[in-house]
Amino acid sequence: MPRGRGCPMSDDVWRRIDTSRPHPARVYDLLLGGKDHYEVDRAAAAAACRAHPRGYLDVRHNRDFLRRAVTSLARDEGLDQFLDIGSGLPTQENVHQIAQRFVPSARVVYADNDPIVLAHARALLTSSPEGRTAYVEGDLRAADALLEQASATLDLDRPVVLVLAAVLHFVEDADAHGVVKRLTDALPSGSRVVLSHLCHDLNPERILPVARTMRERGMTFVLRDRAGVERFFDANGLVVEEPGIVPVHRWRPDGAAPVPEQPAPELLASMEPVDRLRYADINDVTDEDISVYGAVGRKP
Repeated sequence: MPRGRGCPMSDDVWRRIDTSRPHPARVYDLLLGGKDHYEVDRAAAAAACRAHPRGYLDVRHNRDFLRRAVTSLARDEGLDQFLDIGSGLPTQENVHQIAQRFVPSARVVYADNDPIVLAHARALLTSSPEGRTAYVEGDLRAADALLEQASATLDLDRPVVLVLAAVLHFVEDADAHGVVKRLTDALPSGSRVVLSHLCHDLNPERILPVARTMRERGMTFVLRDRAGVERFFDANGLVVEEPGIVPVHRWRPDGAAPVPEQPAPELLASMEPVDRLRYADINDVTDEDISVYGAVGRKP
């Protein structure tokens, strides 16, 4: 049984869950403080933490970059359509909650191919009365089918914010560039792409051991460099907005990263190290901690 919230799952979903190796969405969820994972995911997360004890800052600051990017696009530019691919489990504040805070009529579509995410889709589908949210089961590499499903909720003739947060480093080059092109080609002028990516040229001595532990456990893990991230924008005619392609904690910082409520000290001391991460304050981050680039691109 997963360590989870007891979400009911159909027999079909249970059959499709592979518990023999870790899944990126479940490991990511665990590092964000979620509970929907298996022992194999805990082992992978614990190994990553041993390889890089402050590696949780990559995960948490990637999520905070997403918060700031969606806030900027909804609050400051009034964008009201979002397609979040590789959305993962609904552990922390999600795209629709952020966007609809500023644009209550915003429409958000989540897409993921993990059956556990499918089982928890109802948590992603709660919306403001004025807006709409939807979840589609789809693989990033099947971009055309994914767009067709998303078009039931989104108007693809109006600007859409495509969110590719911490998902492309799980896709090999042979697929990654082609699918990003197909997705961006389908979006109209004025659309944005929110992209973040683990990279080997930011603190390689810290991130390379993490990548090795993940690959040893059967996960695809492709670290690129800044030029590799830039290619996703340049090859698709996207104009990178200020402040450019930067470590995620440097993208329009607002000093508002959430600080988790702390448990009693004796309870915290009794927890396994991987479980304490959800209570860590990430505001003490330094440049030496982060190995994730983030950027927002605009389609002219």
